[in-house]
Amino acid sequence: MRFGVLGPLAVWTPDGDAVVVPEARVRALLARLLVAPGRVVSADRLVDDLWGNALPANPAGALQTLVSRLRRAIGTGLVVHRPPGYLLDVPPEAVDSGRFAELARRAPDPAALGEALGLWRGEAFAGFADEPFARAAAAALEEQRLTVWEDYAEARLRLGEHAALADDLRELVDEHPLRERLRAAHLAALHGAGRTTEALDGYRRLRRLLRDELGLEPGAELAALHERMLRGEVPARAEPVVPLPTPANALIGRDEAVAEVRALLSSHRLVTLTGPGGVGKTRLALEVARDGGEACLVEFAGLPRESEVDDLVDTIAAALGSQNGGERLAEVLRGRRLLLVLDNCEHVVEPLAALLSGVLRAPGVRVLATSREPIGVSGERLWEVLPLDEAGAVRLFAARAAAVSPGFVVSEDNADAVARICRRVDGIPLAIELAAARVRVLGPVELAERLDDRFALLTGGPRDAPARQRTLRAMLDWSWELLTGAEQAVLRRLSIFADGCSLDAAEALCSGDGVRPSEVLDLLARLVDRSLVVVTHTADGPRYGLLETVSAYGERQFGAGERARLAHAHAAHFTAFAEEAARHLCGPDQQRWLRRLDAETGNLRRALADPRFASRLARSLAWYWFLRGRLTEARRATVDPAWQAGFRLLTGEPVDGGTLPGLRDNLAEPRERAMAGWFLGYAATRFGELTDGEALIRTALAEFEDLGDNWGVAAALSVRAVHRYVRGDLAGSAADAERSRALFGETGDRWGRVQANAALGRLAEIAGDYRAAAAWHREGAELAEELALWPEVSMRWSELGRIALLEGDHDAADALHERARAVAVDHADPAGREFAEVGLALSARRRGRFAEAEALLRPWLDWNRRFEADNGAALILAELGFAAEQRGDAEAALDLHGQGLGAARRTGDPRAVALALEGLAGARVALGQPGRARGLLGAAARLRASAGAPLPPGERGDVDRITAAIGRRFTDHRP
Repeated sequence: MRFGVLGPLAVWTPDGDAVVVPEARVRALLARLLVAPGRVVSADRLVDDLWGNALPANPAGALQTLVSRLRRAIGTGLVVHRPPGYLLDVPPEAVDSGRFAELARRAPDPAALGEALGLWRGEAFAGFADEPFARAAAAALEEQRLTVWEDYAEARLRLGEHAALADDLRELVDEHPLRERLRAAHLAALHGAGRTTEALDGYRRLRRLLRDELGLEPGAELAALHERMLRGEVPARAEPVVPLPTPANALIGRDEAVAEVRALLSSHRLVTLTGPGGVGKTRLALEVARDGGEACLVEFAGLPRESEVDDLVDTIAAALGSQNGGERLAEVLRGRRLLLVLDNCEHVVEPLAALLSGVLRAPGVRVLATSREPIGVSGERLWEVLPLDEAGAVRLFAARAAAVSPGFVVSEDNADAVARICRRVDGIPLAIELAAARVRVLGPVELAERLDDRFALLTGGPRDAPARQRTLRAMLDWSWELLTGAEQAVLRRLSIFADGCSLDAAEALCSGDGVRPSEVLDLLARLVDRSLVVVTHTADGPRYGLLETVSAYGERQFGAGERARLAHAHAAHFTAFAEEAARHLCGPDQQRWLRRLDAETGNLRRALADPRFASRLARSLAWYWFLRGRLTEARRATVDPAWQAGFRLLTGEPVDGGTLPGLRDNLAEPRERAMAGWFLGYAATRFGELTDGEALIRTALAEFEDLGDNWGVAAALSVRAVHRYVRGDLAGSAADAERSRALFGETGDRWGRVQANAALGRLAEIAGDYRAAAAWHREGAELAEELALWPEVSMRWSELGRIALLEGDHDAADALHERARAVAVDHADPAGREFAEVGLALSARRRGRFAEAEALLRPWLDWNRRFEADNGAALILAELGFAAEQRGDAEAALDLHGQGLGAARRTGDPRAVALALEGLAGARVALGQPGRARGLLGAAARLRASAGAPLPPGERGDVDRITAAIGRRFTDHRP
């Protein structure tokens, strides 16, 4: 179906036959939907627009009746219900107003503008133009019609159609006597047709009218036209502009870019689109130029590099259709509203810069240039064309792949491969299109696997494309050949880096063989200008990097032996960097050096591949890996036996506890030995035998104290605080935690403060001071987030979830545990995920969702049983036992609590033992043994009291429930 609003409301079949829409109010509904085709209009708005104050008794029913009648008239599939109302589901081009707008954008093409004006059959929304819902739309369309008439008139003036145009405009000018642009076209047409006297009379009438009606004088352009008429200047027939080429394919993924560049051109007369080769600068420029108004594409790619200003002038004049070359360029440009699209300017920037100052003297001329580097003249506004984001890149790949392999779609089977292809070619449209052309013979999975040899693979560009766009190598050859020898050397050497580098690294590794370190910055700046190097600004200074494709190209430019020498220098540089960083990771500069190490992750991994530096580098990075939670990477790379064993424990691999103390003894340097002992003690405390952890930490503490190492003392005390509260020595634990926090404060180590806060928070929780506990954990979470210590962040959010759970706020507890789980999943942290999901299970069980709790707990029970430490298993067994008891399976509960009691006793934690005894009491009362249950509860209470940790209020729920059940059982069995 097609619809018409540029005149009386009309509907036509695809064959052009008129469709009758009966009833005035049904036609009004259609008109209202055609005000914004494809957009939802709420039911309330439709009722107001169609009935106003004269509402029917049942407005909703009346509207549905109208919708049904409209559907019968035009088809049920076109009027769609979509909350909160209805829409007319048709594309813009199905409505004559949409077709009109599309043709209007083709200005200054007179044929397109004439076709656009030919669509009008009367006033817009005739019959409804006075209705409130159509008034604004009708007025906007009328304004657009007049603008198109003005564009059309100026296009015909350039073609010399003065006489015919003068007659065509007479009636329109009489209807709109104050539109100066329309009147100027009419006067110019009269003058060009030899009717100058009429034109001068018309100017005088306009002048009087403007004075009388508005108190204004004619504008500058009209005044200038008046002067030319008085002098008798005959307007020359303008040379027709060669129309912009029509691209074969739709532009994908650049809607925002088109809008932004058009906005820039409205306020700047010279805009240069920069970006790497193949990123789509030309295609974007052509789309921008279709915004309306006269535009001309000038292609400079065919000019030699030694071109001079006159060569450029002749090229522009030829593109404008001038028959007299550049001699008349100034005259051709004078008085015209014209957008010059100057394409591929990078190899002629010097003569172009000299030319542009003259071109831009013509007030109606704007320039949109494409170049791999700025032109470098006053008033230039740069706009960088970035590679496509992943969504846009995948859409482009899918569209181009479907063109060569009909039926191709991105599916669950190939989505990962397609995304990987788009990432590896850096989202560059030309590279994506070259890759998509190979789908027919390789398929996306095989194509993704072969991209290491991208320059041999991506060669299938269209035969009608310029040679530089037919292969990936040719695209980069064009840029490479424009560089000086020094620029080529720096670009080639930058490919040795992974994920970019800092300025000092570039100066160290990109200099040599005629390039001085002091010259590297200027060379980098020139490569950035040429869109070959990407610069990002960070808190620690600029970083310089290459797109993967440019890096792969640079790798191929190394001379014999050059890459091997540079790789060795690279590994040496980053080993020295890591050793320097390690000295700053336990103090006030911790955050900055963590950030710097993060930025160099790719380079550090590349350096680790050099066996001559791997051991030194791994030793320097061990603490960094630990802080960042990159434990698996650390375990693979670390060769030191002590640290290797610690990382194995932390990643869930069992280690013979009896061997741990001897591992540190092999280290000769005292602080290294104490640090390794501390690390082993920390790991053993979390996932090994508590007694091993206690022994190692005790030794490390003594060694740090002998060395006068306050940081080491604080670290050892933070772990000993854990040992002490597990053993029930709450006062000793508090003393250790407080002293640890004070010493970490003196050293400026925020990681350490997180550790001390964790112990203090747990102690406050045990004491039932939930407000203080939450404060300690929240401060720890904030510190950890500042440092991006994601395992700590996850644990602290889970601890806050536990506090919310103890306070009875299950919704808050679930939200906090979910937040913790998300962080742990994002950073592949199984310990953090376990702690979060156990917290979710605690909440589910307390809410009576026993199956959900058990489903969360069961996998983690198996995970915890891999370790010598029984703390996690003891808690999970207790929770599984309570869940079984509450859902009525007392025998299972008794078995689970029995296992839990064994695990709790092995931990040495009196609170864990008390919890298991309380669980056994619940199972016994469920089995009808209230006397035995009461004895178990009494034992648990005595154990908690002896440990100085009575049951706090938030943990009384199960004990109170079991106590009440015991009372009922005794009542039920009373004689």
